[in-house]
Amino acid sequence: MSGWVGALFVRELRLAVRVGGSGVIGVLFFLAVVTVIPFGVGPDLNLLARIGPAILWIGALLATLLGLDRLFQADRDDGALDLMIMAGRPLELIVLVKCLAHWMATGLPLVFAAPVLAIFLNLDPVAIAAVTATLLAGTPALTLIGAIGASLTVTLRRGGLLMAVLVIPLAIPVLIFGVSAADAAIQDPVPFMTPFLILCALTLVSAVVGPFAAATALRFASD
Repeated sequence: MSGWVGALFVRELRLAVRVGGSGVIGVLFFLAVVTVIPFGVGPDLNLLARIGPAILWIGALLATLLGLDRLFQADRDDGALDLMIMAGRPLELIVLVKCLAHWMATGLPLVFAAPVLAIFLNLDPVAIAAVTATLLAGTPALTLIGAIGASLTVTLRRGGLLMAVLVIPLAIPVLIFGVSAADAAIQDPVPFMTPFLILCALTLVSAVVGPFAAATALRFASD
């Protein structure tokens, strides 16, 4: 099993990097969000430091949504998705591998960009480390949850807006605990672990529920 899983991961990673430069576009969008919001908030550095984790998380969520509509759409257009369904391989595992490759190409660059962008928001080193850790733990959940929306809209042309409407409410718990963990690290290092562990648990639950829900939706879409 490991042979075809590895080959599928390499294929999906290459496609995710090649198609539209999703990682670069996501980082540029992330940069745009982080640099535009301070203009609306004003030059209050203390205020920026307080809301900085929330700004970074909202930017990461919106940047993650950019390329999710292409997670299954390209495979459906060229017939590869039908071959995957009929190949007799576990479709849930295929979806999980596709999500992992997509996160490596689009979500991980956001995690690497977060410490640099946090400087624009006047975050101290502790806050930067906390936000980076929460994004590393939570952005996979955003991709896995987004896979559900992508599978439900795979048969629709230009279903990106509908996908965002479906995904954002499901991603709110991840956003809440991600921001809560970062805020806890800024105010008091002790309670950081409680919301952070809940965030990790949400990612693990998403790794189980997301592929099964997405695989079920893809099977219905292929009928």
